[in-house]
Amino acid sequence: MLKQFSDLGISEPLQQSLIGLNFSEPTLIQKKAIPLILNQKEDLVVLAKTGSGKTAAFGLPLIQLVDQENTSIQALILAPTRELGQQIYNNLESFATDSPNISIASLCGGTPIKPQIERLKTPTQIIVATPGRLVDLVKREAINLKSINYFVLDEADEMISGLKEEVDTIIKELPKSRRTLLFTATMPGYIKQLVQNYMSKHVIHIEADMETVGHQGIDHQYVVVEPIEKLEVLLHFLSSKEGQRGIIFCKTKAAVNKLAKNLAINKFSSGAIHGSLTQGIRDRIMGQFREGHIDILVATDLAARGIDVKEVAYVVNYHLPDTYDAYVHRSGRTARAGAKGLSLTILQQEEVVDIADFENELGITFKTFIKADAQSIEENNALIWAKKIFKTKPNRVVPEDFKAKIKTIFHHLTKEELVDKILANYLAQNTTATPNPEATKKHKKKKQ
Repeated sequence: MLKQFSDLGISEPLQQSLIGLNFSEPTLIQKKAIPLILNQKEDLVVLAKTGSGKTAAFGLPLIQLVDQENTSIQALILAPTRELGQQIYNNLESFATDSPNISIASLCGGTPIKPQIERLKTPTQIIVATPGRLVDLVKREAINLKSINYFVLDEADEMISGLKEEVDTIIKELPKSRRTLLFTATMPGYIKQLVQNYMSKHVIHIEADMETVGHQGIDHQYVVVEPIEKLEVLLHFLSSKEGQRGIIFCKTKAAVNKLAKNLAINKFSSGAIHGSLTQGIRDRIMGQFREGHIDILVATDLAARGIDVKEVAYVVNYHLPDTYDAYVHRSGRTARAGAKGLSLTILQQEEVVDIADFENELGITFKTFIKADAQSIEENNALIWAKKIFKTKPNRVVPEDFKAKIKTIFHHLTKEELVDKILANYLAQNTTATPNPEATKKHKKKKQ
């Protein structure tokens, strides 16, 4: 069973767990990384895109390498966000189902620290942590990192860009004899500097599926809008993707909140996550998105890290990201596990010149997304209006005698006549487009 994982050196208990998880064939990064982690002693730098199976690439060999008889902390996995940290922890727990002597702890922020302090008083061999929470635990002397043999930095590019001070503090607490495994989707200058400063001279570099982000089944497109029409163009796009799952990225928390409010007003199935929300709220919204109870997630870059959700059909950059790396991470939320996906960027005219830079730097090609014309947008607005009416809950406090008077006005109309009149009223108040020329022509003929 699972001969290919067996060929990589994965032990029988771990193979049994993988059978229960319906793992059948290792991904390319797993094929490359697992034998090196199991059989070599050198530090390792792994360049691999999001969704390539990195957690199993380091998680499986780590579980196999820790000494089950030794109850001290032997492996530390550092992740930039609570969501990613919790996801890694859950995956490792699943991998260790048939390895009952392995003890794993999650030390992520956003949850009470006291239970984590108590947890650390019991035997623990592997910890998954976020930098801020781990630094806090170190300062409280609740954890000793001097016995660490394996140190994993996952999503290192995102972590070092925003949490460098905390990561530096943690690395100084680790023994120099440790082995460091660094996983990253991009290789900016500050990651190269970290490798030079904190990893051995004989570090091994491997990469997988990194030809360009353009070869990952992602269709990169952009649309140019005037500021006043930006929301309407987005709503039209979202209406065309009804029933499909997607993520919309904004630059700031305020922008996330504003857009999420507009989507809610227009009755789109959506939720929002950013760093200022409590962990409970973020977990609830992520759970709703993962389970398909909401279709659209509005997020900031950092809050969306660690979102490993299959069947994300599209990503929308409501604001152009500041860096090429951010674009790689955003677009990488779609087209996961071999699927196809769309990455749509909404631009203003002065931003169009930046597209060539993104193409040259990332080796991708953007196509022009054809913006809906005024009539299509107005028709879409009418459909959104109709859905809002359909989803509106009846007002139970309206007096019955008043309701009866309203019903009397409409009682002689058929359903079709009522819909025609309501729609005509809506169009009279909201339509600004030029009337249909064919309809105008017919009307003139009748007059003659």
